[in-house]
Amino acid sequence: QVQLVESGGGLVQPGGSLRLSCVASETLFNIEIMGWYRQAPGKQRELVATITASGLANFADSVKGRFTIDRNYAKNWVALQMNSLKPEDTAVYYCNQRGVEDYWGKGILVTVSS
Repeated sequence: QVQLVESGGGLVQPGGSLRLSCVASETLFNIEIMGWYRQAPGKQRELVATITASGLANFADSVKGRFTIDRNYAKNWVALQMNSLKPEDTAVYYCNQRGVEDYWGKGILVTVSS
């Protein structure tokens, strides 16, 4: 069974940075878009950022200018660089890789707190 494995989460102070990474446990073919979503306590899951194989990126308004996304489609790898973190960025972050099938990671916790 394919797994998307996320890493890089944890506790960080406001204004700090974290880098999340996600890699597939085996080669995935025909992936068209990779991205990150997040779910804060008591809220619905929301899009954070996505990136296509050609490099077209899309960001939630709340993270524009603070987060960047990078990918290697050949290695089924996607990363999210998060800078200037705010307490409202606290959430479980989920990796997603989508093509014919839709793959999700189990989620990784990011806590922004002093």
